[in-house]
Amino acid sequence: MPDFARRSREPEWMDGDDVSPEDFAGAMKDLATVNTLTLARRPTLAFIDAALRATPANATLTVLDVGYGAGDMLRAVRRLCDRRGRTARLIGIDLNPRSEPVARATTPAAMHIEYRTGDAFALDEPLDLVISSLVTHHMEDAEILRFLGWMEERARLGWLVNDLHRHWVSYQGFRLLTSAMRWHRFVPHDGLISIARSFRRKEWDERLAATGLTGRAKVEWWFPFRFCVERRKW
Repeated sequence: MPDFARRSREPEWMDGDDVSPEDFAGAMKDLATVNTLTLARRPTLAFIDAALRATPANATLTVLDVGYGAGDMLRAVRRLCDRRGRTARLIGIDLNPRSEPVARATTPAAMHIEYRTGDAFALDEPLDLVISSLVTHHMEDAEILRFLGWMEERARLGWLVNDLHRHWVSYQGFRLLTSAMRWHRFVPHDGLISIARSFRRKEWDERLAATGLTGRAKVEWWFPFRFCVERRKW
């Protein structure tokens, strides 16, 4: 059992340079299932839905997903936009070159989602909304501060960070869940490390204070054991 008083610095297997495309694709497929079972997309979709409701029906929003993985979040966003009768330009960018082939292979061409490999900080095109899910726990503290500042500067309408709550209950609960499933071996290993690398409310409050975002962005707890940091400019 890790020390939940502080963030773990243990690396995840999936972040290794020697991971094969087959292992990465298998783990990504199963992680998309984990996201469904743990209601991971719910906070992000609620944020996107609020933005759609707050903007003119004929407006086309540009949404950037940083660290899209298997692309399941952007596919869910596309389905939401379709249900609302809204057009949106959906872009995903991921540093890991293994993500793009997986996301493209599991996304129908008719969804018109742009998947890219590269550094989000290098983008220079207009963005309305920036989202990320289960990405910030992969970052070191200085990177998180830079990311928050970059999103605040670049996202015209707002941004959302969706990540885990570091807690022994979520840790043990995930251990029980994965013990009952035949998922790729990376999933139980990296999932537990992800929880140990994630955050408590006080830590998010400190990061918002350090970036001058206190009072502008809010931290909200979502069931089950998830913290989301949301900034609305509309």
